[in-house]
Amino acid sequence: MYTIQNNSNTLVIVLHEIYGINQHMKQFCQLLSAEKVDVICPNLLQLEEPFEYTEENIAYSHFMENIGFSNAAEKVKNILNDVKNKYENVLIVGFSVGATIAWLCSKEDGVDGIVGYYGSRIRDYTEVKPKCPALLFFPEKEVSFDVDQLISSLLTKNVEVLKWRGEHGFSNPFSTKYNEESANGAFNTMVCFCQKLRS
Repeated sequence: MYTIQNNSNTLVIVLHEIYGINQHMKQFCQLLSAEKVDVICPNLLQLEEPFEYTEENIAYSHFMENIGFSNAAEKVKNILNDVKNKYENVLIVGFSVGATIAWLCSKEDGVDGIVGYYGSRIRDYTEVKPKCPALLFFPEKEVSFDVDQLISSLLTKNVEVLKWRGEHGFSNPFSTKYNEESANGAFNTMVCFCQKLRS
């Protein structure tokens, strides 16, 4: 687990991609901590080292075969139980598979809001009705599904969806899919979303 403590009354739980707690996740957590929140990024993979980006297929297989969305969501729920009396606000921010896990946790008590970056597998869980405000970011285009069709199925009470220029991974400065303008826009939008929930 990667943690940054600011003695805040707000906790942000960051959920990583299939690669694990890599440089991107640590950098993102550090950027978030500048907002004077406590940050934890649980190691859902239970591995010492993250996967490299060149190991995408291996990383995906490892996640699907050894972790899975339900198991990962249970781990996050355990964290929520541990922290529920320590913080006034608890937010979850997830990337890719982490976004789908955040989406699954949006119906849990003790979650004040979620933000999901390109959670493509949310398409398998469109029946989920968040109890808390949910902000979802998608790229213009995904390889395996129609982004606009998914967005139209998600626009319900508590759910806001924004589409950003670029591809899956647009917010990751260590990825070839990085889009600086979209990454900065999404980050600033997320910060405003979190600030509103804290006020």
